[in-house]
Amino acid sequence: MKRITIDPITRLEGHGKIEIFLDEEGEVANAYFQIPELRGFEQFCLGRPAEEMPRITNRICGVCPEAHHMAATKALDALYHVEPSSAVKKLREMFYMAFYVTDHTTHFYALGGPDFVVGPDAPKAERNILGVIHKVGVEVGKQVIDCRMRNHHVIQMLGGRGIHPVAGLPGGWAKAVGEEERQEIEAIARQNVDFALFSLKVFDDIVLANKQYVDMVLSDAFTHRTYYMGTVDANNHVNFYDGMIRVVDPDGKEFVKYHPRDYAQHIAERVEPWTYLKFPYLKVVGWKGFVDGRESGVYCATPLSRLNAADGMATPRAQEAFEKFYETLGAKKINGRYEPVHYRLATHWARLIELLFAAERMLELAQDPEITDPNVRVVVKNAPDEGVGSVEAPRGTLTHHYQTDENGMLTKVNLIVGTTNNYAPIAMSVKKAAQSLIHKGAVITDGLLNRIEMAFRLYDPCMSCATHSLPGQMPLEVVIRDAEGAVVQRLTQYVDSRLYD
Repeated sequence: MKRITIDPITRLEGHGKIEIFLDEEGEVANAYFQIPELRGFEQFCLGRPAEEMPRITNRICGVCPEAHHMAATKALDALYHVEPSSAVKKLREMFYMAFYVTDHTTHFYALGGPDFVVGPDAPKAERNILGVIHKVGVEVGKQVIDCRMRNHHVIQMLGGRGIHPVAGLPGGWAKAVGEEERQEIEAIARQNVDFALFSLKVFDDIVLANKQYVDMVLSDAFTHRTYYMGTVDANNHVNFYDGMIRVVDPDGKEFVKYHPRDYAQHIAERVEPWTYLKFPYLKVVGWKGFVDGRESGVYCATPLSRLNAADGMATPRAQEAFEKFYETLGAKKINGRYEPVHYRLATHWARLIELLFAAERMLELAQDPEITDPNVRVVVKNAPDEGVGSVEAPRGTLTHHYQTDENGMLTKVNLIVGTTNNYAPIAMSVKKAAQSLIHKGAVITDGLLNRIEMAFRLYDPCMSCATHSLPGQMPLEVVIRDAEGAVVQRLTQYVDSRLYD
């Protein structure tokens, strides 16, 4: 059996590789999306004071520390049985919207966007942010840098640090906002709205106006029919900071809506021996393998998933973009809401709609008079016991679950992070793309392999956040080659033999 390896995979946070196995006819027999790294935060946090978690867990990742900081802070709210004030919730959410703007901007222009702006078959040396700037112009590059700079300024202003924030407190926030700062944030939010609208126009001009790109987005190679998960507000509109978690089936019918604290009643996790990631699935449906459909417990939690799970967006211009998205992609309205879009490459478009929503919501919060309330700290009087905190990380629903002893020392920590939700769909997408693109007699080019990478890249995976399985063994492979590069011997331990069958 012939093996094709993509190692390392590129333009993601973390490390990974793709192993593709061809049968004797040259067709793809199987493909594995493997993650060889391990970060054991759930274990080494045990025995530490619970109030340290917002500062510890945001070290999991340098790309989305704000998401872990916020989920951990909300878990402490529940752990200590203290309800944040309305002003604190708004302040936290405003901080979080600034983070969302920076994160979605990074993915579109630096990670996922080069495949469209520069082209999936362009030389690999050009498929990066520098290639994007060369294609769209230096002025656009300056806008991207300025957007990230001004929002990281807000993150530092409100969170105490530009990276790895420290402001989250049980029931409160360490930093109040004065009127002068509020005005500055309002001005930045207005710039963000303009930038988000500009980015959607870039997508229109470069992707939607290109028939080859549209055909690729609509192709079966990048299509899956799964369940979809996302947090929604009381009106079933997308919400990143707070709400109920809603899951819809492949036809768009609501399957379940639950409070984040009840996640364990609905989500189970499966472990496979060939990776350090776990595979969450819907407990009621059950694990049926890496397959699509209503009978499979596989679900997706991404920007596309959040749009599919919701009835709409909570801000006006984002709602307009939401409606254009579904109308353009041919989704019908059933009982007043759009049926899901299953074209996974459309996630890039959904991400830009969320960018606009985050910018608009940030502006709404900056204009709210309550945002300058100086009373942002509370006195915690209750003994800690157990708490769950959840937010929508850019990559999917993020859950932190803590239990402590009577002294507030952690006895249990469980994290289901955004990318972990999507590991089964990512594995399925990589395999389907490989099977659709590689056939007998096909010439394996760099561009073809990049299109297979696009199948995971659309999920914007963060592998450092997601690696939590601890099998107790250290898989190891040693390959010995001769002077011409031919494999002389392969030595393995704890490596799944199915990879070589």
